[in-house]
Amino acid sequence: MSKKNDLARRKRQHEFDLRREKVEKEKKEKNLQAKKNKMKVDGSKNKKKGGSGFQVGKKKLKTKLTPLAKAKAAQAMDLDK
Repeated sequence: MSKKNDLARRKRQHEFDLRREKVEKEKKEKNLQAKKNKMKVDGSKNKKKGGSGFQVGKKKLKTKLTPLAKAKAAQAMDLDK
C-alpha cells in the first residue's frame, strides 16, 4: 500500500480539511458580522459638502482600515458588549 493510500493518513487529512473549512467559515462570518456592526461616527455638525476623504490638491484620498485595525475594532466592540 502506498503512503498516499494509507487509511490513517487519509483520515488525518480529511479531519484537517474539515477543521480548516470550519475556521475559514467562522472567519468569514466574523468579518460579515463586523461589517454589519460597523460603528458609525456622528459628524453631522462637522460635515462638509462634497463627500468624505482628505482634500489634497484636486484629488481626494480615502482612508481605509488595515485588516489588523479592523480586527482590533471588532475586538473592542466585543468588549463593549
